[in-house]
Amino acid sequence: MLLDSFGRVATDLRVSLTDRCNLRCTYCMPEEGLQWLAKPDLLTDEEIVRLVRIAVTGLGITEVRFTGGEPLLRPGLVGIVAACAALEPRPRLSLTTNGIGLERVAGALREAGLDRVNVSLDTTDPEVFHRMTRRRRHGDVLRGLAAARAAGLTPVKVNSVLMPGLNDGEAPALLDWAMEEGYELRFIEQMPLDAQHGWQREGMITAGDILASLRSRHTLTPEREEERGSAPAERWLVDGGPYRVGIIASVTRPFCRACDRTRLTADGQVRTCLFARQETDLRGALRSGRPDGAIAGIWRRAMWGKKAGHGLDDPSFEQPDRPMSAIGG
Repeated sequence: MLLDSFGRVATDLRVSLTDRCNLRCTYCMPEEGLQWLAKPDLLTDEEIVRLVRIAVTGLGITEVRFTGGEPLLRPGLVGIVAACAALEPRPRLSLTTNGIGLERVAGALREAGLDRVNVSLDTTDPEVFHRMTRRRRHGDVLRGLAAARAAGLTPVKVNSVLMPGLNDGEAPALLDWAMEEGYELRFIEQMPLDAQHGWQREGMITAGDILASLRSRHTLTPEREEERGSAPAERWLVDGGPYRVGIIASVTRPFCRACDRTRLTADGQVRTCLFARQETDLRGALRSGRPDGAIAGIWRRAMWGKKAGHGLDDPSFEQPDRPMSAIGG
């Protein structure tokens, strides 16, 4: 069990498979100049599977989410998914992706044992997409979403970040589009995890702003608190249901008291929180020949030291040294 000193138990593991990405989203990384991890520093496919096995069979993890960077850039992704799907007890397996390349591999991922996907898409407008991501790949993402739906990787969730001066007025249009396509839409407040450290709380699009925009076109009814559980997204019934829209308000409505996550970076570091500035090395333990039990013990000690909250409201808060592309969303 991965228990912390505040009584929270981690059952959800987020695994970053690479720090690389084929987009350059303005809220995540600079247009150029970001230094990638060297290949020897990355966990091998076998090391990833071993750590997931330790987490699932020895530490109580029941859900595994593969992230990046962009996890579809990992050559061994399908094999990693298949190996994790074969574990006993079998964890629920999901993937967070920008959708580029998903059209090609959605079926293979489903056959390997992937249960569902989250796809990042911030706009319905190809030109706005280009300004936000610095790439002209909007059509690729739409085809990837459709392929995921056709392959049965459901519910297909769409994650959207609203940015001032770029797509801040698009919340109602995104919701209408997602309902028409049958995707579950979740808005995510912009977080201080950009490589250029340009995030500012002042002027960011908040959960309150998003709700006000959505209510200009739809009636929203809050989901009951007990239905949310430890999920990061608050959800609302749209026009009486059954469709629901979610908002992950990590900045203005933090959910730290119910957090059940532990994170593993692409180079084998445990992070107890997305915003943590300290990491615990598991890669070194793996490569020095430590047995599974010893590695599990290191992981348990790391999680015991998890802080009560992410500290964004603390005046002394410092943004993590690593951007989201290196940590995993």
